[in-house]
Amino acid sequence: MSRPRTRFALAAFGALAVAALAGCAGAAPAGSSADAPSGEQHDGDTRVAVTYDGGVLVLDGKTLETIGEAPLGGFLRVNSAGDHDGHVFVTAEDGFHVLDSGLASDAVEFTGEVFEAVAAGHATPHAGRTALFDDGTGEVRVFDTDAIGTGTLPEVDTLTSEAAHHGVAIELADGTVLSTIGTAEARSGVRHLAADGTELARSEQCPSVHGEGALKDEVVMFGCEDGVLLFDDGAFTKIEAPDPFGRTGNAYVSETSSIAFGDYKTDPDAEGYLLSQLVRIDADSRTLSVVDLPDGVEYTWRGVGRSAHDDVVVLGADGALTVLDEAGAPVDSWQVIDPWESPTEWQQPHPGLRVVGDVAYVTEPAKKRILAVDLHTGEVAAEATLDVVPNEFVVVGAAGH
Repeated sequence: MSRPRTRFALAAFGALAVAALAGCAGAAPAGSSADAPSGEQHDGDTRVAVTYDGGVLVLDGKTLETIGEAPLGGFLRVNSAGDHDGHVFVTAEDGFHVLDSGLASDAVEFTGEVFEAVAAGHATPHAGRTALFDDGTGEVRVFDTDAIGTGTLPEVDTLTSEAAHHGVAIELADGTVLSTIGTAEARSGVRHLAADGTELARSEQCPSVHGEGALKDEVVMFGCEDGVLLFDDGAFTKIEAPDPFGRTGNAYVSETSSIAFGDYKTDPDAEGYLLSQLVRIDADSRTLSVVDLPDGVEYTWRGVGRSAHDDVVVLGADGALTVLDEAGAPVDSWQVIDPWESPTEWQQPHPGLRVVGDVAYVTEPAKKRILAVDLHTGEVAAEATLDVVPNEFVVVGAAGH
């Protein structure tokens, strides 16, 4: 990993204007991307890429009108590519497929770029660079985030893990890389690597390491089964959970806040996927506390996000959106969909949440619905009934164009 890097400053993801969200699916407001000339995009334009059994459906982020779809077989997952033109990484059995959401091109289609993988895992864009992790080999490929979408695979830097495992990697702004440590049987921590792959530091105090997130000032958090691991300015700090088994597997972070949240599980033998607590991490004080959600509020890893004000938004199995402030105190709650039960397998369609600015996108697979909820008022600003059962989804967009 020695070639010089060209850095791109990623623009902050713009908050959607409430006025622009007014109206229902099928009626695009003037000035929306549905009315824009081909190849033109506007500040705040977004696309929603939704997986279903057989492909990916792409919706306009303001109206939730269907823009197009791209067929692809097998169980699919989606991640934002993090680039300025709204591409999406679709993980399938053969690797990471690049999907054009039509944000800049008005063409919803796969670009033909496929990063082949034995078992495609996490895709992590950060600071103008993207890292793809192959769980089947432990190989990490890193490239310029805005280099995708041409139809030809970009030049990549390759990093090899010590062993194949379900892992994640992130390249920092200084060109160094954080990459997990593990095997097919167990995971133990994180390595800090120089641009040429030389190990600078490591911590193996993070059993079952999973999930990462970059906080304010590029402090990076990783979840462990007994707390969290923080990386800051070249050093690792372990923060222990208060319970003997206190697993965090997913990070809910904001790059404008030093407060992070994660999911929190205390019973390793619990059936189902519903959880009733969050973990709150203060990166400045290096402290961790457990947040009990209001009675009846239970969520899955798909049901937590951070708003433009760094509040925490939780989609509960009671069908309500609950908003917590950075201290973890509830401040608002609105019923938005019907109550639902935990999936028996994590891959099964169940309600999900994505928060962009002050808008919460919510799926309701049982009714083939998707909603856009204004987090100022709790009102449904747009909704659509789809022809397919929605599973995973991601919202992509551009600002400053």
